[in-house]
Amino acid sequence: MAAMREADDWPLPAAANAGAGVLRPGHRLRLLEGGRALFAAMVQAIDRACHFVHVETYIFVFANQALRVAEALERAARRGVEVRLVVDAVGTPEVPAEWQVRFAAAGVQWRHYAPLGRLGLLIPSRWRRLHRKLCVVDGVVGYCGGINLIDDCDDVVLGRLATPRLDYAVEVSGPLLAEMQATMERLWWRLTAVQRAQSRAFGAAWQAWQAARARRDPGLRRWWRAWLRARGAHRPEEGTADTAVVVGARAAVLWRDNVRHRHDIEHAYLRAIARARREVVIANAYFIPGRRLRQALAQAAARGVRVRLLVQGKYERFLQYHAPRAVHVWLLRRGVEIRVYAPSSLHAKVAVVDENWATVGSTNLDPISLLLAREANIVTTDRRFARQLRARLDHLLREAGTPLALDAFQQRPWHERLRDWAAFAVMRAVLFLTGHRY
Repeated sequence: MAAMREADDWPLPAAANAGAGVLRPGHRLRLLEGGRALFAAMVQAIDRACHFVHVETYIFVFANQALRVAEALERAARRGVEVRLVVDAVGTPEVPAEWQVRFAAAGVQWRHYAPLGRLGLLIPSRWRRLHRKLCVVDGVVGYCGGINLIDDCDDVVLGRLATPRLDYAVEVSGPLLAEMQATMERLWWRLTAVQRAQSRAFGAAWQAWQAARARRDPGLRRWWRAWLRARGAHRPEEGTADTAVVVGARAAVLWRDNVRHRHDIEHAYLRAIARARREVVIANAYFIPGRRLRQALAQAAARGVRVRLLVQGKYERFLQYHAPRAVHVWLLRRGVEIRVYAPSSLHAKVAVVDENWATVGSTNLDPISLLLAREANIVTTDRRFARQLRARLDHLLREAGTPLALDAFQQRPWHERLRDWAAFAVMRAVLFLTGHRY
């Protein structure tokens, strides 16, 4: 009982005091590993939708496994369900012409987030991307995590993978879905307002902007009514109990944006790490933590907490590969254990602290996610869920992670170490020029 009380008292960001990200009881959580598991769950939920389906993603590749989700969205719209899809214009620069026609015929509404225009990413404000991966169906079931809508063995940089990438999402039902849907709706109507203004439909643009403002109120009663209407359609089948499903969990959704929630997710990590007594386990694809996160991890290790990291081992791009390695040396010197994921691409963004606190989401611990992008993470203090995730990460660290040894790392050729520090310096310089400190 004491352990349970301790878990319930674990903190969230300061924004929780204002009503955002508040831990609430009564959630049903299910950990999903890989796109195959996520897509199967999403398709099942979408095929049972009665009222609305709302999806946001960074990457949507209309091929192989992910094609099942596109087909499910099309089927739902054809039977009268309101279907909305938002894709990022960098992660998904084009929706295939065939699918534009099919979506239009079925009634699927879709938007591009922040198209780049002629100058592209040369304008720093356009680095603010939609990186969160969310889905809400009827206000009854939702999905949040790091998994893009792309086949597990397809990679936009590495090509076809021999082994599925490692990534996670969480299926959730419960009170936080109202906040998820309200936040997604606000973004939808803002994009709609911009689109109509660009087409000089100023009256319609004003109406869309007013709709976006109206959705600042999460509308709990509205989504509660939707839940009551649709709960029968989404109730788990009798006799199919899933031991991986956690019922009655305390959970919250945390956001990162450039207005009201700039540091909520980072603060959640900092506070959880500061309270760690035994262990911190993090699996993060692009691990380039800023000064505060680095110091928090080092301080935890200094007071006897075992800090273990699972990081990306595949070379994708110069900065993403070399800049983290300069941080690795700093952390290894301070007693942090680091293992490189070897079998395939690592894309996970998850963490567990003392089996009392766990998070699954879209947030990399790097400057793009923590300073620029729109992100979303589910956080829970449910020990059952935390133990599930911790057990999986412990297995991966032992069986699929190659340890980094400080001595061997420091004895690499001088030109490799120079690349690491050059990449880290370039990253810091770019951030400085855009007015950010990290």
